[in-house]
Amino acid sequence: MPTAQDLLKEATVFASESIKIRRELHQIPEFALNLPKTQARILEAIQGLGEITLGKDLTSIGLVIRGEKPGPTILLRADMDALSVREETGEEFSSTNGFMHACGHDLHMAAGIGAAKLLAAHKRELNGDVLIWFQPGEEGHHGADVMIDEGFLELSGKRPAAAYGLHVFTSLPIGAIASKAGPMMASAGDMIVKFKGSGGHGSMPWLSKDPVTPMVEAMSALQTMLNKRFDQFDPVILNIGWVRAGDTATTNVIADEASFGATVRTFSEKNTKLLHELAPELIHSIAKGYGVTAEVEFSRATKVLMNDPQAITKVEKVAKELVGEVGYQTMATPIAGGEDFASIVAEVPGAFVFVGACPPDIDYTTAPTNHSAKAKFDDSVLPLCSALLAGLALEHLG
Repeated sequence: MPTAQDLLKEATVFASESIKIRRELHQIPEFALNLPKTQARILEAIQGLGEITLGKDLTSIGLVIRGEKPGPTILLRADMDALSVREETGEEFSSTNGFMHACGHDLHMAAGIGAAKLLAAHKRELNGDVLIWFQPGEEGHHGADVMIDEGFLELSGKRPAAAYGLHVFTSLPIGAIASKAGPMMASAGDMIVKFKGSGGHGSMPWLSKDPVTPMVEAMSALQTMLNKRFDQFDPVILNIGWVRAGDTATTNVIADEASFGATVRTFSEKNTKLLHELAPELIHSIAKGYGVTAEVEFSRATKVLMNDPQAITKVEKVAKELVGEVGYQTMATPIAGGEDFASIVAEVPGAFVFVGACPPDIDYTTAPTNHSAKAKFDDSVLPLCSALLAGLALEHLG
């Protein structure tokens, strides 16, 4: 059975091919759930490596690599979708179609392809099967849930015993690996609030029902509520991203409606449920006091990403074999970003892992972050990422 270092050496042999695939994928970014060009390029790269299943309602791919001995199934996930961001990196392989792999999913796909090659080369030594997902729609489109609904967890004939995924970051030094047990990433969703009054002349507000004033009061009161009604050791983040009311061409008109939108981040299902109860209660009470009405709508949120402690033990072992004791970091706290790998580990115990991919000539502490139009990722980490994914599968199936 190969060691993690053996896998890294093998992945280094085809590093130039992995980088080529990554850069090709970077130039054809696609958005949300329908990624036909991306799917076609991945299919070209994984032909002959195992059994392939395509999604029905999205352009997903499931690849099953069967070991020659019986055993469990281990799931590896690589996300595929890009962001609606116009690239400003200046890379010679930049995207020009108005979308951008600003979150590194092009590296994730190339790493998943590399892991598939490593595992297919060692399938005679596998005591079980590996299921690799190439998943569209991670960026807020719930692609993981669609794949689960379409039966992709059972593609090998049995539900996976463990699941692993990774994410590259510009805010970590190149080659660093980081993770933690328990909550690692937040539940992320939106809250849209609309106040409805009746418009009129700004000189006579008592003859109208101004929706702007109660909206402003509600925006302030929500922040106070977070401090007074929620455990501060189980944080809730509510950040208002946009506000709309009236017409900037005039100041003497009272609008009929006023609205705002906020992103909501929680780290426990308990607080998600509590916020969905308390926020509307507060908003409606403020609206009533001003004689207007309010509507509160929550979007479908991602789940809290919970890393299984036993899976993290395996992550630590494989990571330290690859990058040493100093190269692996146990995160002190979760991060407030959302990730729909959370839906997978809600069904299957597993772990999500961060890998540093900041180019060495850029200071990772000040580098443009993931989702920035200027975010650059160093694809020399691809052999490490492929070896990490394959090593985690072999840790179960060896």
